[in-house]
Amino acid sequence: MLIHPWDAASDDTEWQTFLAGHDFGQLAVNGLPGEPPHVQPLHFAYDPAAGDVVGHLARPNPIWAALEADPQVVLSVVDDYAYIPTTWHAPADIPPEHGVPTSYYAAVQLRCTAHLVDDPADKAALLTRQLGHFQPAGDHGEPAPDHGPYARMLPGIRGLRLDVTEVRAKFKYGGNKPREIQYRVSELLADRDAPHDAAARRHQLRRLGAR
Repeated sequence: MLIHPWDAASDDTEWQTFLAGHDFGQLAVNGLPGEPPHVQPLHFAYDPAAGDVVGHLARPNPIWAALEADPQVVLSVVDDYAYIPTTWHAPADIPPEHGVPTSYYAAVQLRCTAHLVDDPADKAALLTRQLGHFQPAGDHGEPAPDHGPYARMLPGIRGLRLDVTEVRAKFKYGGNKPREIQYRVSELLADRDAPHDAAARRHQLRRLGAR
């Protein structure tokens, strides 16, 4: 992922705040020799204090052989995106249709080392952590390897713990454009009000104000 200086996260807090509101992404895993990469949609729980991510997948998933061969992976989260039409970015001294269209988006990529979790007690602990994230009210059974509602199903899954080794974050919201164009785009996003436009506008104005 190319990250220009004007698109880079201002500090760790920016990408951590974004990631705190997102717990679904795509896990990219190198394929076995002669095979394409695997891209697996994944609900996950990220713990910034521990520096790791946990998730689980069905045991028949073909991704496991690839992970065993190469545990270096990327977990990618992209959201708050908006298409910016040609006319929106055109400077005042050229015809509007000669402007350059672009995409606005926020993206965080976690480079990780994957660890497979097969021990029944460890899988139960991993599921407890996931359920605590997604259902903090506690309205769920307690995972245990030898009793309770999940004991019978635990053998059908494998746990996944990802140790985060590097974070790459990008907030592409026109930071290289003159301020007057950025404010124009902000107004046009508010007027259009398409899905994701409001979120993209919030990022744009927040970063514009920080500068």
